[in-house]
Amino acid sequence: MRLKVSHKTLYSYDAPVPYALQRLRLTPRSEHNQTVLSWSLDIEGAKEEVRFTDHFGNDTRLLSVAGEPHAIAISAHGEVDVRDTSGVTGAHSGFAPLWLFESGTALTAAGPRVKEIAHAASGGTDLDRLHALSHAIRDRVAYRVGATDAGTNAEDAMAAGEGVCQDHSHIFLAAARLLGFPARYVSGYLLIDGTSEQVATHAWAEAHVAGLGWVGFDVSNGISPDGRYVRLATGRDYRDAMPVSGIRQGAAQERLEVHITVEQ
Repeated sequence: MRLKVSHKTLYSYDAPVPYALQRLRLTPRSEHNQTVLSWSLDIEGAKEEVRFTDHFGNDTRLLSVAGEPHAIAISAHGEVDVRDTSGVTGAHSGFAPLWLFESGTALTAAGPRVKEIAHAASGGTDLDRLHALSHAIRDRVAYRVGATDAGTNAEDAMAAGEGVCQDHSHIFLAAARLLGFPARYVSGYLLIDGTSEQVATHAWAEAHVAGLGWVGFDVSNGISPDGRYVRLATGRDYRDAMPVSGIRQGAAQERLEVHITVEQ
């Protein structure tokens, strides 16, 4: 499936910003199940200082402010051809060793609720257990925007019984690692039936299965990623793969606007 993506991020301020540094992971790579046909990244109000591939294999850019802007605009857009591989993205690669994805992080630490749902996913093949885990999380944690925030960890989301794709993914990562699977977070885009306009990127999880490599699980939608999913970045959790992050100095108040369209 050929997908056209437009992702615009605008930071506006009520006073000049004397210093800011932003990290972008907004450029997808051609890999096992997707081919990037074209992609552009346009920046206003800041300048690109360096571009590199991080240890997770993500295309990463560092921006600094140019002067004292009242706004920073970032526009990523392009076309990607995606193949439906039933969620399988292939063998592990990159500088980060596979064992790095076996350990928890602050956002994916496993508490008693995560341990309970992990132990309930037993029996059958590795894929059977992982699919059962995905469905169990979806049954226990309802999808609701605003119920959590970027700092909510897996155990707290389980306790709340509500969350978004980020929370579903963190719970899956924490539980899958308890079951002995290396697991990683994926940020990207999803073509949603009936609408092209979106307010945020999507997120899902992958577990490494012997004989298959990395296999994706979109807990929020109850499926493995198919031809409607564009992968942007991966990491141990949201912080490793978030599309835009940064720091700034000064007393200016910030307003954030995000506009995303994904079309076939």
